[in-house]
Amino acid sequence: MRAEELRETLSLEEPPRAQVAPLAALWWDAKGDWARAHALVDELETPEGMAVHAYLHRKEGEAWNANYWYERAGRKFYRAALEQEWEALVEGLAG
Repeated sequence: MRAEELRETLSLEEPPRAQVAPLAALWWDAKGDWARAHALVDELETPEGMAVHAYLHRKEGEAWNANYWYERAGRKFYRAALEQEWEALVEGLAG
């Protein structure tokens, strides 16, 4: 699923079924529900989950916390625009 395909589902009440937790978290983030998105990845100990967790803390404005999760995910602090990072995460998870 590409980023634009995921965006097309945002009119739904719930994310499409069979979405992995990190992708569902990005769906909830796009719907404006940061807390629900965070809850899906808060204790997820996978590189993908930790990368989305990092993005969410970066979006929240907590760079120190985002850095911690980027390091745990094996990634450097991603400095592109948040929208670009969201798209890269979606496409990386869906691909």
